Amino acid sequence: MVIVGCIVVGTGGYLILEPGLRPLDALYMTVITLTTVGFGEGQPVTDAGRIWTMILSLVGVGLIFGTVGIVAEYLVVEATSGRREARRMIEAVGKLSGHYILCGYGRVGLTVARELVHSGLKVVVIDILPESLARARREGFLEVEGDATEEATLRAAGIERARGLITTIDSDAHNVYVILSARAINPGLFVVARANTEDSEARLMQAGASRVVSPYTMAGHRLAELAVRPRVVDFIDAALSHGELAFSMEEVEVVHGNAIDGTTVGALRDSGVFVLAIVTGERSYEANPPADRTLTAGETLVVSGSVARLHELRGTGARQ
Repeated sequence: MVIVGCIVVGTGGYLILEPGLRPLDALYMTVITLTTVGFGEGQPVTDAGRIWTMILSLVGVGLIFGTVGIVAEYLVVEATSGRREARRMIEAVGKLSGHYILCGYGRVGLTVARELVHSGLKVVVIDILPESLARARREGFLEVEGDATEEATLRAAGIERARGLITTIDSDAHNVYVILSARAINPGLFVVARANTEDSEARLMQAGASRVVSPYTMAGHRLAELAVRPRVVDFIDAALSHGELAFSMEEVEVVHGNAIDGTTVGALRDSGVFVLAIVTGERSYEANPPADRTLTAGETLVVSGSVARLHELRGTGARQ
């Protein structure tokens, strides 16, 4: 609009100062002057016309350099403020579905994120500290800056479409608020919470956590298990690791109408998948089910087999 206004004013000025100019000639003089092209006058002009030409030339130079400066400033601000990167992150998160949201990217969060990625899952990191977000970015994770206790932050991480949420913040109070906020938006979300003290485990469960983990309690259990049965622990670690062995252990849900719905434990074993247990309730299992045990939709199996066979099983429609 500014440029159009200058052209109109410039053309009118020539028509007033140079009565002999045709409107097209006046427009021509204005355009070549403002753009500093300087092809020359279409016809001789008076001193007043030359002064008007010099004024328009200065205005044209100001418009050109002013526009270049504004554009350059905008590009520099975009590059240095991180807004472009933030928009890219928002777009990438908006395309996710079935991902995991990780709240807190400290030492525990870093390990959790790497394990999830090794399992082929997508992760969105939420943290309030710039240095933590920078580490997550260097690791290649999508990140959202903000307070995970706020619904707006959780929504920015795509919690409505998320498969699960893991909160590893080193404050039990914050973890409680994260769980409450997450449950309010997505009641069906699977939530795993870090408990920093033994007393907080019950509060985290009451807030809606599906599972609660105390790093200190787990460390104690692991140390004891390694002392008593190190080979068993090493075997389980290898089976749950990524790429160390040719076999693995997985959790598989029988989905209605898929290849294993209605089949038997024996038939599954003959295909190379061993059913170690069928989950019958919270921390309740039917271990070593008999070969004639029929599998029905809705049941969850703990299975073992080759990595390739388990991958093939997941491809049949069973949910992992």
